[in-house]
Amino acid sequence: MKFEKLSIPDVVLITPEVFGDDRGFFMETFRQSAFVEHCGDYLFVQDNHSRSGKGVLRGLHYQLEQPQGKLVRVTRGEVFDVAVDMRRRSPTFGRWVGAALSEENKKMLWVPPGFAHGFYVTGDGAEFQYKCTDYYAPGDEVSILWNDPDIAIDWPLEAGGPVVSGKDQAGLAFRNAPAFD
Repeated sequence: MKFEKLSIPDVVLITPEVFGDDRGFFMETFRQSAFVEHCGDYLFVQDNHSRSGKGVLRGLHYQLEQPQGKLVRVTRGEVFDVAVDMRRRSPTFGRWVGAALSEENKKMLWVPPGFAHGFYVTGDGAEFQYKCTDYYAPGDEVSILWNDPDIAIDWPLEAGGPVVSGKDQAGLAFRNAPAFD
């Protein structure tokens, strides 16, 4: 696997080595020793799988008291995946980084604890799978507005805008959102 630190160095783009022929392909999607070496010593406790239609935008979410690191990948379709640094003492606080993840490129993104996370489906639909370092705690979840002008994410939106849940449409402004100390 190739591990590439992005413009926010704690966020890592992972490209697996894919072995393929006319029968199909094989790839390793996780190896604890390599992950620890390049991303940190984390334990994953929960795996999630979601499916979203064309134009769906989910996020920006994080948990404050039970922060989740997420190792994310797309197994069908394509998304633009985003991490926003919510660590107040970080030199990249309030900045975002994004990457295209798809079933074709097979790339994964490590989003460490302390970041808000979201994605936008850029294809006809997407299946999204991710490993989490802590359990989902609905009462602890914070949602930031996906289009907050202070963060200014350059989403690759198609005409008509994204399909967003009521919860995400009512998200907090970045300046009013609690941050990690």
